Order: sequence, then C-alpha cells, then structure tokens
Amino acid sequence: MEIKNIYCIGRNYKNHALELGNEVPDKPLVFSKPTSALAVADGSVLSFPHHRGDIHHELEIVLYIGNDVKDGFTVEDIVTQMTLGIDLTLRDVQSALKKKGHPWLVAKGFRNAAIVTDFWDFPGVEQIKDVEFTLERDREAVQQGNIQSVIFDFQTLLTYIHQEIGLTKGDLIYTGTPEGVGPIMDGEVYTLKWNNEIKGSFTVSKR
Repeated sequence: MEIKNIYCIGRNYKNHALELGNEVPDKPLVFSKPTSALAVADGSVLSFPHHRGDIHHELEIVLYIGNDVKDGFTVEDIVTQMTLGIDLTLRDVQSALKKKGHPWLVAKGFRNAAIVTDFWDFPGVEQIKDVEFTLERDREAVQQGNIQSVIFDFQTLLTYIHQEIGLTKGDLIYTGTPEGVGPIMDGEVYTLKWNNEIKGSFTVSKR
C-alpha cells in the first residue's frame, strides 16, 4: 500500500480539547507527520525517546484515500480502507514550541510517532457511526471514542483538507482523538480495539 502524505486533525473531540486546556476550534486544525514516523501495531516492541519528556498517546480512526479525488466527492467516493492509529506527541516539546509560536513537527514527527494497525475495508460512515473504538493499556481501557462525538465529521474534514491543501490518492487522515490521552511508560502494552475486536498491539520501549 502506497502512503503519500499523513494529515492529522487536532482537537476534533470537544472533551479532548478541554482536557488539555485548549480552545475548541471553529474550523479543522490540520497538521502533518512525515511518512518516516509510521509504525505498525503488530505486537512488536516499539522504541521511543526517553530523554525528551512525556510522550502522550492519542487513539484515532485513520482513513485511507484509495481513489482519485475529484471536486464534489463524498467520503465513500474516495475512502477505501480504514484503520486504528495512535498519534504520539512529545507533549513537553510541543508545549515549548507552542509558547514560541513555532510549528509542531518536531513534537509530532519523530520515529514511531504514527502507529497504525492493519487496514480493513471502509464500510461507509453510516455503518460505523455506532461503533466504539478503544485503547487499552495493560488490559485497562484508557481511551474510548465514537464518531458521533466529533466536532467536524469526516466529510467536513476531507473537504477542508482538499480545499486548503489538496487530497491525493494514497493519503492517510488521522481524524482526531477522544479524551483520555496520557503518557506512555516503558514496558507498557497497548492494545487497539474496534467494536471490542483486537486490531493491533505494541509494547513500549523507552530507554
């Protein structure tokens, strides 16, 4: 599977924005990650920097643009597959960058900062609107979400990105994280679930 660009949406769940003391946005907040940040939650051990402060997990639904994008598209026209992902953030680094008005790339684009499970066919927005997705840490749920809680729905997000940047076949879209983000610690095992079905897992190495 070819992946060209990774676009992420910040603060798309109201309670997540509030838990970090951020304003609730009135339009989508878009940032990107390099493809070098990609990693797969295939049960393996993933390494992360230990000397750069807290690294926060952010569980998200991730959409794959598998068809050519034409003006006037619907979500179902262009999204062919989906996955669960984790957008990892160097939170202390990000906070320092934000205070200086600098871009977030260093805090968002480090190696293994864009984790995904295996992909599966996208069934359509209506078919997933009642599905819960969950992140467990050592078998205890730490994040759980449902797309009915988003501020900006998938159609709004994709249209906005296409208008402002341009969507391309092969792009990945991280659609935002629900509340419950927090730091990862060495040795912890994280499991990503869709409708209570395990889709992927990984073990943290911070050394």
